[in-house]
Amino acid sequence: MESNLEESYAAVDLGSNSFHMIVANFVDGRLQIIDRMKEMIRLASGLNDNQELTEESMQGALNCLQRFGQRIRDIPHVNVRAVGTNTLRQARNGRVFLSQAYTALGHPIEIIAGREEARLIYLGVAHTLYDDTNKRLVIDIGGGSTELIIGCGFDTYYTESLYMGCVNLGQRFFSDGKIKAKRMRKAVLFARQELESIEVAYKKMGWVQVLGSSGTIISIRDVVQAQGWCKTGITASALATLKDELIAVGDSEAINFEGLSERRKPVFASGVAVLCGIFEALNLDQIDISEGALREGLLHDLIGRVNNEDARDKTVMDVVQRYAVDTEQAKRVKETAEIFFQQVKTGWKLDNKEDLELLRWGALIHEIGLSIAHTQYHRHGAYLITHSDLPGFSRQEQTNLATLVRGHRRKFPLEEFEPIISIMKTSIIRLCILLRLAVVMHRSRSHYALPKIHANANENEIDLIFPSGWLDNHPLTLADLHTEENYLQAADIKLTFY
Repeated sequence: MESNLEESYAAVDLGSNSFHMIVANFVDGRLQIIDRMKEMIRLASGLNDNQELTEESMQGALNCLQRFGQRIRDIPHVNVRAVGTNTLRQARNGRVFLSQAYTALGHPIEIIAGREEARLIYLGVAHTLYDDTNKRLVIDIGGGSTELIIGCGFDTYYTESLYMGCVNLGQRFFSDGKIKAKRMRKAVLFARQELESIEVAYKKMGWVQVLGSSGTIISIRDVVQAQGWCKTGITASALATLKDELIAVGDSEAINFEGLSERRKPVFASGVAVLCGIFEALNLDQIDISEGALREGLLHDLIGRVNNEDARDKTVMDVVQRYAVDTEQAKRVKETAEIFFQQVKTGWKLDNKEDLELLRWGALIHEIGLSIAHTQYHRHGAYLITHSDLPGFSRQEQTNLATLVRGHRRKFPLEEFEPIISIMKTSIIRLCILLRLAVVMHRSRSHYALPKIHANANENEIDLIFPSGWLDNHPLTLADLHTEENYLQAADIKLTFY
């Protein structure tokens, strides 16, 4: 993954508490951070009782993204990646916000699942403090969720995301800013309950070192060290002292610890409660600190994609193996779909990288539903893709991939494309048509090579031109194409072949 050219990259993290952006140059295989921006938006506080973002909270977030967008305006589009985490996973009106956020930032926002967030956090930590010998536990307390990961080197063994963070716990136990002993005990107990389901497995796996990352843990480190309660990292005794001192202060507004910013004060006690719960549940004596976190992980993951080291490729091959896919058939379908793609990409305005990758992945796993049942296996496959943890994939990418699999046979399900964001919908429909045609051409599952077929496409039309007489000599394929013609016609897509 080395390059002699200096090129800029940017990663944007829309967290539940803060929005972060880092800009870096990639020179000779190394990242050089050249700029950081951070704004404490507290997006999680903007969720109302209906789990919808308020207009006020969305506007504050959009204003921040406009400022971020100005900074990265001249960076190539493919070198920027922006992700949203727990609050945007929860928000029922998230699609409305994402559409406006795209305009504000100038780049699409991907929503990532909790375990994908955990994977990226670990990747950022591993690249910052590399150790390929010892297992490490990484802890990241965000505004709406807490991630715990065990890994070694760049490999993860356990990744978990728990629904507790400094903002949502603060709203639940310290909403008026009062810090009472009873409230603190309840908050710590709540964290212990969230951790209960993973305690045994994590302790059994074990670790040599514990690392904490991101704002909450770094703020706690700054305070306990400024007070002289410990010299390195965060010790259990220093954390206990900090908890007692917070109870003694009794009010978030009255907190006056050296090293703690004014904007961190309202969520500081709840962050301490989460970390206390983790220390108690996992019997920790001390944790060290990593300056790397989600945004650094995003950058390294993005650079891997640009340099053909894409985590999604490995995930797809893992899925192929897990569901015992007929790899020879999958390869045949993929190769034919690729040929059609290259012939129609100009007429259908398809992207030679992102769209082609999605088509390839769809072809490789389009039959995974057969592991459940042959009847309606395209529906089973779409369900598996939608509801699985797929490392490297955002939720939108999983939706797009699941839609390809869902639509690769039988009736063309236009209604299934509705959840796809408008700017991508036409491309995904067209990719689905290419996959369907490749599947039709290999329905016999024969190892014999197809003839040279030429494809033309324009708007809602696609033509397949076969060598003279070939279709007459292959009546089953001709019948399959007539059936497909009827399926596509019902979706207002014209297929012709001769």
